[in-house]
Amino acid sequence: MNATAHHQEPGTGESWPPLWAAAATGLVAVAAALASGHLVAALVDPFASPFLAVGNTAIDLTPHPVKDFAIRTFGEDDKTALLAGMAFVITATAAVAGLLSRRSPLPGTVLAAGLGAVGVAAVLARPTLGVTAVPAPVTSLVVGVVVFRWLHRLSSVDSRRGRPVDWRVPGLGRRRFLITSTAVAAAAGAGAVVGQLVGGRVDVEASRRAIRLTPDVAAPPIPAGADFTGDGTPPFITPNADFYRVDTALSVPRLRAQDWRLRVHGMVDRELVLTYDDLLSRPLVERTISLCCVSNEVGGPYISTADFIGVSLSDVLAEAGVRPGADQLATRSADGWTCGTPVEDIMAPGSNALLALGMNGEPLPAEHGFPVRMVVPGLYGFVSATKWLVDAELTTFADFDAYWVERDWAQRAPIKTMSRVDRPKPFEQVPAGRFVAAGVAWAQHRGVDRVEVRVDGGPWQVATLGTEVNADTWRMWRVELDLPAGSHTLEARATDRTGRAQTPDRAEPIPDGASGWHTIVFTARP
Repeated sequence: MNATAHHQEPGTGESWPPLWAAAATGLVAVAAALASGHLVAALVDPFASPFLAVGNTAIDLTPHPVKDFAIRTFGEDDKTALLAGMAFVITATAAVAGLLSRRSPLPGTVLAAGLGAVGVAAVLARPTLGVTAVPAPVTSLVVGVVVFRWLHRLSSVDSRRGRPVDWRVPGLGRRRFLITSTAVAAAAGAGAVVGQLVGGRVDVEASRRAIRLTPDVAAPPIPAGADFTGDGTPPFITPNADFYRVDTALSVPRLRAQDWRLRVHGMVDRELVLTYDDLLSRPLVERTISLCCVSNEVGGPYISTADFIGVSLSDVLAEAGVRPGADQLATRSADGWTCGTPVEDIMAPGSNALLALGMNGEPLPAEHGFPVRMVVPGLYGFVSATKWLVDAELTTFADFDAYWVERDWAQRAPIKTMSRVDRPKPFEQVPAGRFVAAGVAWAQHRGVDRVEVRVDGGPWQVATLGTEVNADTWRMWRVELDLPAGSHTLEARATDRTGRAQTPDRAEPIPDGASGWHTIVFTARP
């Protein structure tokens, strides 16, 4: 007997839907639920899409060791991996629920209702959403339940003949199920596409293209000898497309410059509400700055350098009037993420803290914070680099815990003195004899004074440093080595201008940045 075509319940003469039809019922119902919710969210708020809301909430609830693992494993594709994992789990759950519902629609009904309820809870948990966004997940709930029960009935009862569908032989009941489920699946796909198009109706790129940024004070040109790209270092200025990105946004907020507003409030003498044109009317300065993510492992890639164009943040706060006792600037992104920055770091003379509008000669790319982001040199990004900035409140560390501080990360996180070996790569085979090793070092706001390397635990050798651009940027290094054939271990350490040497003691990135010498193993071949 063909197991996929003949499913007869003993003693009744009634046939159950085959396995594929049962699984398809669950899959199509969940697809319809998610697509309808996504479409309604496009009309209400794109972040209300149940799939995205659940994903963002999952990011918020994920323990930081798991986040660290995801960043280490998937790098900047961690969000893609999360969405793919969610899709796999939802698909598998929908198929199983359909299989369990061959005799009764109850399991699938419970699943559809449960997924809808999770979507409602996730939307209500988002800091930038409220009850006006609830129609999106509620639509998912209703559509999921209705479609599942509808398809389940079609797969079980031939309504025209008034008797169970006999899946053992071709007939009208089977055709009706196939045609209906295919049509619903197609409609779900079309709905998802329309939702994506409508949700992306804010033309961010047109807004960016209309902006021309000309700094009143340009950054000095990068001097010759600032990098050693021929020896394996990255270029001194990181192209926008290559600039690292680590944040919690599953979907990049889409804001037009003309719609942007920044409220500066809290412990200030006068509240400010700034528009993009307000910033353009102020003196624009360009600063060459290296940013570094606290998630960067020893030797990791999450450091980049750009020419940022913006307005002095300390001038804006001075205009608002910082009241005594205010020691934290709490900032909020358009997607609800929060950051806490020490006021003393912003207001210190020569801090170069910016409300940044541009990056490497063009308006900020959307994924890097367009229209406006914060840049505060010398601090890890989670306490200094709010993207898609919309709110700034002067407060105290005692009164407010930012997003990552709530998850036990440090309140204040100055960037540690670090170095990295870029050439040779780990486990690379290089020619024996004369060989040039190269890399980068950084100690933002202090500056790099010296880099040393050693091979196989031997004496430290001072490397040649690239031309210094400023104390807020990385510094390249190179060193010539004599390598006998065989396996070798190479270590690097940096010393900043305060005399503080990079510690050999290993520390994980969380809560306040990784530490330790970057050590690689490679082979010199004869």
